[in-house]
Amino acid sequence: MVYRKLFFFLFLLNGFSVLAQDKKVEPPIAPKKKFKTADQIWNFDVISCMDFPLADLAKRFGTSYRIGLGIKLKTKKNFIYGAKFEFITGKKMREDSLLYNIKTQQGSVINQQGDLLNVGLFERGYITGIQFGKIFPFLQMNANSGPMMLASVGFIQYKINIFDRDNSFPQLRDEYKKGYDRLTNGLYVENFIGYQYFAENKLINIYAGFNFLYGFTQVRRDYLLDLARTDNAKRADIMLGFKLGWVVPIYKKNAEETYY
Repeated sequence: MVYRKLFFFLFLLNGFSVLAQDKKVEPPIAPKKKFKTADQIWNFDVISCMDFPLADLAKRFGTSYRIGLGIKLKTKKNFIYGAKFEFITGKKMREDSLLYNIKTQQGSVINQQGDLLNVGLFERGYITGIQFGKIFPFLQMNANSGPMMLASVGFIQYKINIFDRDNSFPQLRDEYKKGYDRLTNGLYVENFIGYQYFAENKLINIYAGFNFLYGFTQVRRDYLLDLARTDNAKRADIMLGFKLGWVVPIYKKNAEETYY
């Protein structure tokens, strides 16, 4: 009788333990697919760009190049705010009248020793401004990447750099050089349309696309010596180009994961 009671007690105990194990090992509901939310990221950019001139700028220069640095903040809603500084460089000149009054028929300039030498002419300048825009992620598995639209406004300045390594042309020294360099500056607006990519492993972070820059500029020299006149006309300087940027990101914190 005692054994029967003991057996019955052990049977009930074993049943309760089985039920408890069943509850513990019950197959969990299959997890839903998880997605990452966008991060807040500080971007330090290395910028390169190849520009093709249009309008008034095309009458003066050929293809030019830009290289610069930028800093941007991308918010969790993928809005972008930042600033940049870019150098402009080029070597193709199209302004036929430049140095016209001191050139020979062969296109050379006579130095102070009486030698006929060619003068190096290059495009030099810079762009600085503020930026704002947005990334439109279309793949939710990477909420930081996607098509990007970026607008910039700021200041542009450029001139013709007259290179005289040996300082052998008296007519191109000091204040005389300013009469030929076509120093030009003014405000600009720029639009960029491209794609921003942030790698999941945070190693490869780049953007690329096309940009359109419009400069509201004017020559700032009082007198052009080769043309023997002033130049106060308003200019429409346009650059159409391809831009590539390498991004060094600094994440504020790890992305939060949400489930639905």
